[in-house]
Amino acid sequence: MKLSRPVSWFLLAFGVWSWVIWVTFIKNLWKDGSGLAFDDAGDPTGYFWVHLTLAVVSFVLGTVVGGIGLRGVRALRGTPPS
Repeated sequence: MKLSRPVSWFLLAFGVWSWVIWVTFIKNLWKDGSGLAFDDAGDPTGYFWVHLTLAVVSFVLGTVVGGIGLRGVRALRGTPPS
């Protein structure tokens, strides 16, 4: 299967975007002072674990999707735009 140039760039951008967004979210989750992510004893709550799981899954999916986009961009390198 051959991806078009716009689709390849979109997938690559999506992978990068996913990493930027979720890294920022995890930093904010870790510094949470509202009591949602950590209880009064400093232990992680269910909210923390659910959102950490979402972030890890998004990292994996972003990496896979971005990798597909990168392979598409590399495959199209040197070919004239259509």
